[in-house]
Amino acid sequence: MSVIKHKQQRVGVFIDTQNLYHSAKNLYQSRVNFDAVLREAVGGRQLVRAIAYVITTEKGEEKGFFEALEKLGIETKTKDLQIFYGGAKKADWDVGIAVDAIRLAPRIDAAIIISGDGDFVPLVEYLKFSAGTQVEAIAFGKSSSGKLRESVDDFIDLDSDPRKFLIGYRQGRPQRIKK
Repeated sequence: MSVIKHKQQRVGVFIDTQNLYHSAKNLYQSRVNFDAVLREAVGGRQLVRAIAYVITTEKGEEKGFFEALEKLGIETKTKDLQIFYGGAKKADWDVGIAVDAIRLAPRIDAAIIISGDGDFVPLVEYLKFSAGTQVEAIAFGKSSSGKLRESVDDFIDLDSDPRKFLIGYRQGRPQRIKK
């Protein structure tokens, strides 16, 4: 992997919130510390835009979470949870993330995809080879696509320091998440 990071580098951060949420919940029974993840992503560079792609539910319980993200300087884009006949649910922002990353590519030097989803490999390839943008990914390595990890210029594995990147994490003991 060939990666360049310097203070004048302009970065765009694209957060697949559902991917991170479910990885943290399933791997560690914890919640993501989005402040620490954003700081790690930016790494002292110039943040152009940070966008979290989130899903709204009928109950609207996530409003406080959205407000917390905005206080961190993270813009939120929302989409309603789709519930299909038979009870199947869909909460997918992959196309929206890809479109925004492509739109922002001319104004950034590095695109940081915060997700381990292998569906982003074609986006990574486009940004690197057609737009000339450096592409980095940040995710929990244990639940990340190997192809995504191979395709990006740099991969930061959140599993390397769960205490830093998780809220309420205690090694060796699953934590209960307050509802």
